[in-house]
Amino acid sequence: MPSRWTERRNRFRACLESDRCHHPASVFDPLSARIAEDLGYEMGMFAGSLGSQAVLGAPDLIVLTLSEFADQAHRIGRASELPILVDADHGYGNALNVMRTVEELETAGVAGLSIEDTELPRPFGPSDKAALLSIEEGTGKMRAAVAARRDPGLVIAGRTSAVSIAGIDDALARIRAYEAAGVDALFLIGVQTRDQLEAIAATASLPLILGGAGPEIADPNLLAEKRVRVCLRGHQTVRAAVQAIHDTMKALRDGVPPAELKGLASPELMRQVTRADDYARWTGDYLDGDGTS
Repeated sequence: MPSRWTERRNRFRACLESDRCHHPASVFDPLSARIAEDLGYEMGMFAGSLGSQAVLGAPDLIVLTLSEFADQAHRIGRASELPILVDADHGYGNALNVMRTVEELETAGVAGLSIEDTELPRPFGPSDKAALLSIEEGTGKMRAAVAARRDPGLVIAGRTSAVSIAGIDDALARIRAYEAAGVDALFLIGVQTRDQLEAIAATASLPLILGGAGPEIADPNLLAEKRVRVCLRGHQTVRAAVQAIHDTMKALRDGVPPAELKGLASPELMRQVTRADDYARWTGDYLDGDGTS
């Protein structure tokens, strides 16, 4: 019988092999993943920035460790049956670190992960924009990621921000190299125009993942036609959660009675997202003493 991880990876691959563009839910903890699952999302996206915020309360400056990120990915995956794509940043170091990253995240149960070619963390000295690794080093990271994978169902996506950092010609050279290295999908940041998208789709044969789409290419039908199978739409969920917590705490601090608070989840929704009915059934089955519920 396939494991729950295998089944999720198969569903994620089916999305990549479909003729649609999918918008993943931005998830950052078990409850957000369960909400996405209950709402019918095909997949969730757990970004490095969300990991830094949820685990450390820190900005996205690559101060989160691999073990912290993998642990949170495991918690998210354990709580629902939603396939999870994770942003593994630069693989937490060089190509050998990438191999450890793939090992840890595969064990954590993710359906797919991306490895990028940005020079991270930020080096010492003045810098006004991000820098890229050489194509040779980036390709080495992609090859290492593919080699470290044990479950062939796990999706490895080669990620680059070259479109906005170095230009379309450099981006095309990178996606050719990363596709040849054996990745399963190509993840591009900064694609804004139809010309850029058409050049990328004409160069690559793999499914495409976009980290957002400029207004000129935001049409789902166009994205699907150009083989974009996943397109992120930002990470508003954690911002919404922060605002709701802030407003609720402030209202209580300002003297608003708990019964007058606005925007709270209903008891029914809380029972749903905590799977309270399952726990009630298990309590009846295993704690009531007579083996019946």
